[in-house]
Amino acid sequence: MIIVNTDYITGKELEMLGLVKGSTIQSKHIGKDITQGFKTIVGGELKAYNEMMSEARTLATDRMIDEAKSLGADAVVNVRYASSAIMQGAAEVIAYGTAVKFI
Repeated sequence: MIIVNTDYITGKELEMLGLVKGSTIQSKHIGKDITQGFKTIVGGELKAYNEMMSEARTLATDRMIDEAKSLGADAVVNVRYASSAIMQGAAEVIAYGTAVKFI
C-alpha cells in the first residue's frame, strides 16, 4: 500500500474510490500524567506524551490503511492528520485521505 500526502503518484493513473479514515483516542496512565505535569514546571520535552502521540498516529494510519484495503485500494493519496484534546491527558488522532486504485 502506497501512502502519500500529494494528490498524485508519479507515473500512475488513479481511479478514486473514496474517503478513508482511521482514528484513535489515547491517554497515559495517571502516573505518567503526574510526572509529565511536574515536567511542565521545569520545562523540556514531554517524552511520554510524544510517545503517546506517535503510537496514536501509527494506530490511526493502520486503521485508515485497513479501510482502504477493504475498498480494494492500491494507495491512499492526499493523506492528512489532525489531532485534538478530548480531556486533560487524552487526545484523538485522525488520519484521512483518498483511497485510489491504479488504472
